[in-house]
Amino acid sequence: MPELPEVETTVRGLAAVLRGERLTRVEPRRADLRRPIPVDLRQRLQGAEVIGLGRRAKYGLIETDRGDTLIFHLGMSGRWQIDPEIIGPHGHLIVETARGCQLVLDDPRRFGSLDLVRTDQLAAFSPFAAMGPEPLDERFTAKVLAKAIAGRAAPIKALLLDQRVVAGLGNIYVCEALNMSGIAPSRAGGSISIARLNKLVTAIKQVLASAIEAGGSTLRDYARPDGELGYFFKQWRVYGREGQACSCGAPVKRRVDNGRSTFYCAKCQR
Repeated sequence: MPELPEVETTVRGLAAVLRGERLTRVEPRRADLRRPIPVDLRQRLQGAEVIGLGRRAKYGLIETDRGDTLIFHLGMSGRWQIDPEIIGPHGHLIVETARGCQLVLDDPRRFGSLDLVRTDQLAAFSPFAAMGPEPLDERFTAKVLAKAIAGRAAPIKALLLDQRVVAGLGNIYVCEALNMSGIAPSRAGGSISIARLNKLVTAIKQVLASAIEAGGSTLRDYARPDGELGYFFKQWRVYGREGQACSCGAPVKRRVDNGRSTFYCAKCQR
């Protein structure tokens, strides 16, 4: 599933061709993805001008001058294509701009979603209402994280994946940040000192920033809107590297927690 860096990379790619553009064609090609597509999506978006693009957690945001924001989630296999040569059978939304650019949302597995919300009501949108802070926001600090996990006995990895604690973190980047900061994924969140949480928050920001710069990680169907693949996987410290050497020289281990693979180093992560 595309994680925060992949969504951020996607939004930046879309911004290059959508910001300031008028939408002359908006054509949903089916009634639903993971859930129903708004029946008035074409009516509300066609003819509107895109005035801003952004991201909240793993959701992309496309804001228009009509006071609406299109919210998209890429699910397991979704991706935007810019001026594709062929629109395949899984191209479920077609958008064209006044300059003739064509964008297609392709989602073979249909686990993604499209929602249309009044911009001034975004904070109340159901998936956003209980979300924690954005990990790249300067307001996300060790003190904020410490307050959110105070007294919690749950493993720090599980807490970081809880969108109520911090928004948008996924399995790959949590494994990477925990390794970078030297914290065992199984350590009880409430037992971690503020000094170590400071290292963890710094690692989270560094890992995400590096991944965005590299265009994200390529997993299965993910690619940037321009068709290029992300290359952060070449920088993975532990993720997907079971049996290979950690930076400390010890072998990377893997176990399964709640159905997800956890990659870690038993020597340098405590």
